[in-house]
Amino acid sequence: MKTSKCTHKTCDHCKNLSNPPNYSEDEYDYLAKVVLTGDSGVGKTNLLSRFTRNEFSLESRSTIGVEFATRSVHIDGKTLKAQIWDTAGQDRYRAITNAYYRKAVGVIFVYDIAKRPTFDNLDKWLKEARNFTDDDVILMLVGNKTDLRHLRAVSSQEARSYAEKNNMSYIETSALDCTHVDLAFQSILKEIYSTISQKGLKDDTGGFNLPSVVDSMDIGITETEEKRKCCVVM
Repeated sequence: MKTSKCTHKTCDHCKNLSNPPNYSEDEYDYLAKVVLTGDSGVGKTNLLSRFTRNEFSLESRSTIGVEFATRSVHIDGKTLKAQIWDTAGQDRYRAITNAYYRKAVGVIFVYDIAKRPTFDNLDKWLKEARNFTDDDVILMLVGNKTDLRHLRAVSSQEARSYAEKNNMSYIETSALDCTHVDLAFQSILKEIYSTISQKGLKDDTGGFNLPSVVDSMDIGITETEEKRKCCVVM
């Protein structure tokens, strides 16, 4: 499979090459499960690989079942390890829906800004996510493939209005040229961390202590459930 590393000095990954992200960090304080969903072909897999490995596949392929990858981010002196699940957008794999939404604390809905049907189908994906997640799950809408802005079929304003109506944050990205990929994931992970903080356990001084993974707080998934990759073939 042909892949491409980003080398744009202005992108989120590359503007500080002297201090690159640690993609393989094993030590962490919190573990959070985030699900990517949306139509097939909108770029979910490349968003995942760009954020977790700084890679972009030049060969298009459809996800079979479910795959996931991890990356740690640092927030307020703590390490939050994100386990990001890339789901198949094809209907034949939807039977495993409940399994990959289980314990998710964040959902990212992805559409292709150059393909109107992928935006029109968002209601279907939103309904599905709400059926299988808790009411306080963090939602984000991502308009991907801004490198195809000359073919834009969905305006930023329309997408932003949809996001606001459904209590989502909104951002546009390009996995191809790295635009806002880091920003999108960092934003939802910071919001997840904020939610976790507010759910912290009250200590004797009236403040809040955040339980870590070793305290057995179930944040998205448990440590023993983690695997490097999971593929399900129906």
